[in-house]
Amino acid sequence: MNAQPNTRQTIVRLLSAMGSAKEIQQYLKRFSQLDARRFAVVKVGGAVLRDELPELASSLTFLQQVGLTPIVLHGAGPQLDEELAAAGIKKRTVNGLRVTSPQAMGIVRRVFQQQNLRLVEALQAMDTRATSITTGVFASRLLDRDALGLVGSVERVDLAPVDAALRAQSIPVIASIGETAEGQLLNINADIAANELVRVLQPYKIVFLTGTGGLLDGEGRVIDSINLSSELDYLRTQPWLNGGMRLKLDQIADLLEGLPPTSSVSITRPSELAKELFTHKGSGTLVRRGEKVLRFASWEGVDRARLRELIESSFGRKLVVDYFERTRPHCVYVSENYRAAMILTLEDGLPYLDKFAVLDDAQGEGLGRAVWQVMRAENPRLFWRSRHGNGVNAFYHEQADGCIRQERWRAFWYGLGADFAAIERCAAHCARREPTLVDA
Repeated sequence: MNAQPNTRQTIVRLLSAMGSAKEIQQYLKRFSQLDARRFAVVKVGGAVLRDELPELASSLTFLQQVGLTPIVLHGAGPQLDEELAAAGIKKRTVNGLRVTSPQAMGIVRRVFQQQNLRLVEALQAMDTRATSITTGVFASRLLDRDALGLVGSVERVDLAPVDAALRAQSIPVIASIGETAEGQLLNINADIAANELVRVLQPYKIVFLTGTGGLLDGEGRVIDSINLSSELDYLRTQPWLNGGMRLKLDQIADLLEGLPPTSSVSITRPSELAKELFTHKGSGTLVRRGEKVLRFASWEGVDRARLRELIESSFGRKLVVDYFERTRPHCVYVSENYRAAMILTLEDGLPYLDKFAVLDDAQGEGLGRAVWQVMRAENPRLFWRSRHGNGVNAFYHEQADGCIRQERWRAFWYGLGADFAAIERCAAHCARREPTLVDA
């Protein structure tokens, strides 16, 4: 099979796994407006290179086919373990860093070159432009010669080799090897190298490709999104957040703190990379600094003009002129930059979700879900309605305990248990409630 049909099949396969054409076009437009070096840094672990190279090459090929050029940095941990053991060199680590003797450094250099070329050749076999960069990016110094040997810390990132590849629309494939001013090669931890690269580039997206496909909760399920502003403190209290995952989350929080608010970190599998980048739902764990969620028990303190603008932009329809006068809120949840909001009223003693609005550019950030989680933690019972055909209905079905289809609406609820009388009252309220959005 030649490269061109193979590439077409790759694109068809990836598109079929993704969401709507509208979502895809929305993200393509957003990404294409960025400077090339600000699109994405993709950090690839050695285990991914070993176990999922075809899927990785396919996903990177797709990005190039749609006109996007990610910057790839890789590690080679498992391969190094194997080669060093074969050479009779016992693995030792200090504070998570591999002790690297001069003899071991020769093997490190060889293994990184091999793994770098494996990925470059896999990409080129798919007719994808890729450039091997094994040295020249990380100007480094010895971290602690006595304790760690030839292990370096990054003093400066030289982007000249990266920029040269990007100008040729070629994917830079970078090995995490540093050099001293005297030309001594040093072993750089791949996560540290990726973080330093990200701090200089300030990319829109940072992607960690792993075998787990994301950060896992206490039941081994992938956490789909994390809003650090509202969730980090809570997550740190969870007993299932083990040492390695806790360290990763703290590193990500530290990394995002020094980046623009629009930057995010995605953790996913190679085969799911396009879905993670181009759909609201994503495929792995999306981590953002996010926004604090503000709470109001009345309209006092709420910027009603901004809230009206948010609701009308989200729904694409106008609110009735007297909405704020006719609606008595039970609780209003608003993200600090007015990009997501929930308005609850109290109906027959039960909280009713009157409005849930999220701006288009925030839908892929997990911001709406973050606001929902804050609301749900404080409201163990809730009911609401949604029009048939509403794109959010799939999410509502995930969150609800039940749903009743009505002529114009779907009535949802959670937390009512087997109180069928309460469910009947809720459904009746949904059916008769006056709309507050004006039909175009």
